[in-house]
Amino acid sequence: MDLSDSGERQISWAARSMPVLTAIGERFAVERPLEGLRIAACLHVTAETAVLMGALKAAGAEIALAASNPLSTQDDVAEALRAYGIAVHARAGVDLATYYRHIHQALDLGPDLVLDDGCDLVNILHTERTDLLAGVSGGCEETTTGIIRLRQMAAEKALTFPVVAVNDTRTKRMFDNRYGTGQSTLDGIMRATNIMLAGRIVVVAGFGFCGRGVAERAKGLGARVIVTEIDAVKALDATLQGYEVCPMERAATVGDLFITVTGNRDVIRAEHLAAMKDGAILANAGHFDVEIDVRALDELAHEVRRGVRPNTDEYVLPGGRKLLLLAEGRLVNLTAAEGHPAAVMDMSFSAHALAVEWLARERAQLAPGVYDVPEDIDHEVARLKLAATGIGIDVLTGEQQAYLHSWRAGS
Repeated sequence: MDLSDSGERQISWAARSMPVLTAIGERFAVERPLEGLRIAACLHVTAETAVLMGALKAAGAEIALAASNPLSTQDDVAEALRAYGIAVHARAGVDLATYYRHIHQALDLGPDLVLDDGCDLVNILHTERTDLLAGVSGGCEETTTGIIRLRQMAAEKALTFPVVAVNDTRTKRMFDNRYGTGQSTLDGIMRATNIMLAGRIVVVAGFGFCGRGVAERAKGLGARVIVTEIDAVKALDATLQGYEVCPMERAATVGDLFITVTGNRDVIRAEHLAAMKDGAILANAGHFDVEIDVRALDELAHEVRRGVRPNTDEYVLPGGRKLLLLAEGRLVNLTAAEGHPAAVMDMSFSAHALAVEWLARERAQLAPGVYDVPEDIDHEVARLKLAATGIGIDVLTGEQQAYLHSWRAGS
């Protein structure tokens, strides 16, 4: 079977659940708002991403795409995109050196705009490909981890162009981070292990929007959920929602399944690994493979049994105790499963597409820094999604609008 044919079927299937982005792409094809622009992107190379790439190409852009995770690439989708005229530099399972080489190849396009998922492409631009910076007039960032890095770059005056924080919209945080990550993370874990979650003790590290979604889905499947946090407000929120909250030091001794969703490194360290029970399962749903200290796990183990199940490695520690690491500590939902459902990515990538259109129009007036997606874009995406699903909402009357915009009305 030709890979591009298989990829085209995957893309067509995803597009069925992405009516908003499809409609935006149809408008783009008529209006061509990105005519003549070169875009270098570093995103997960999946069927859903392919629908976004198609919309941007229809808008007139020339695109070079690299993968933002070497284990999430769908090779048949990559081949279908190449057949469609998009330069794709990605292959499933490549080593780290090849991963970075692919990002460099995408940057060889000499981009006007960049799209990133994790800030690796923007980081390389500012460290190794500074010769290209003068030509880059703006970018978009898709995920929490990348925005953390970008805000630090901006604080240090290192960021040289405006970047739109696509992740920080109300629709994305709700639909993608909470519901998408919650469902797809548990999907990946269950595909990799085939465990039953009911009755298990699941430790969720981090109670941001992603962690909240993971905790909710695990609780819904009958798990007893423990939350670990460094933020007092988020910890209080988890407590008031009925979750047990404690430090990882204590959670490590009782957990059956550990899921990291923090955007930080070394959330599970050597001392935690040493305290875990036999058979404990380790999974990461944060963007980079640094949340679980895999190097410490390698040093603790006297034997590693690779592939005891697909995407599952067994680490045998002194005394015979075993720990199971899923997806090499990388994003479990995109490595062991297919990532977010297409209906979820319809919202995220619609906001992304409209943010790119806005950025192309406004970039000349924007100083370097991190910018929120304009609120009208967020509302438009939500409105289009409701319309596509046949859901109606109320509209303010003239009297209600006047009441909301007046301080003279009184009680």
